[in-house]
Amino acid sequence: MGDVTIMEVAGLLLALAGAGLVAGVLAGLFGIGGGAVLVPIFYQAFGIVGVEDSLRMHLSVGTSLAIIVPTSIRSFLSHRAKGAVDMELLKSYVFAIPTGVLLATLVFASISGSGLRIVFAVISILVGLRLILNRPGWRIGDDLPSGVARFGIGAIIGFLSTLMGIGGGVLNNTFMTLFNRPIHQAVATSAGVGVLISIPGFIGSIWAGWGEAGLPFLSTGFVNWLAVALIIPITLLVAPLGVRLAHGLKKRQLEVSFGIFMFVVAARFFYSVL
Repeated sequence: MGDVTIMEVAGLLLALAGAGLVAGVLAGLFGIGGGAVLVPIFYQAFGIVGVEDSLRMHLSVGTSLAIIVPTSIRSFLSHRAKGAVDMELLKSYVFAIPTGVLLATLVFASISGSGLRIVFAVISILVGLRLILNRPGWRIGDDLPSGVARFGIGAIIGFLSTLMGIGGGVLNNTFMTLFNRPIHQAVATSAGVGVLISIPGFIGSIWAGWGEAGLPFLSTGFVNWLAVALIIPITLLVAPLGVRLAHGLKKRQLEVSFGIFMFVVAARFFYSVL
């Protein structure tokens, strides 16, 4: 790992603490679990302490999924207490989303670090376009599809979200709002989606990275417990703030800002594989 100075460690801790604050608010506000923020920040932070480039993205995704577990649970419980969660949709996801997560775990174990960054970058661009170009009147249908179609969509949400290390909120929000569901219900339900993704995804990340050489101190597979221990208390503390904001603010400016952020992340990851 090489020598690490006190200033480098201090910078790492500050970056992680800042990521925790932003991720916690976003978890409650958008139901996204914060992974879209955590993964690119982890990628930079783990580089500071000398983690090999081939492992950094896997470690970032796995650690993000571990952190999303308690954050999404608390966000889900807060939204459910307000009666905003579509429990019927969530129950229909119980097998579909973990199926996608399982498939993603198998891919995760074999894909290269640069391949994983490309996946994150491509989906980030699509998410950014969706956020920036979003119009409230956009609709594909008047109600959500059911049966095999819903199972397939749930599996896709689980698959892509696991490879990105995100809680599935942005993808599920898009799905629900395009089928005439109110945004507040979509946000609330997406917090539950984050639970279904993060728990099996976290376990799969440990399995996929088990025994890998070159991982930083306090890592089990592709999960670094130092980052988890630092960020989870921060995200749990501020997630309810995001929930209150979600029920009291117009989010258009935040959507545009987050969309631009996703473009910046995509550009950074594309540049890193050139």
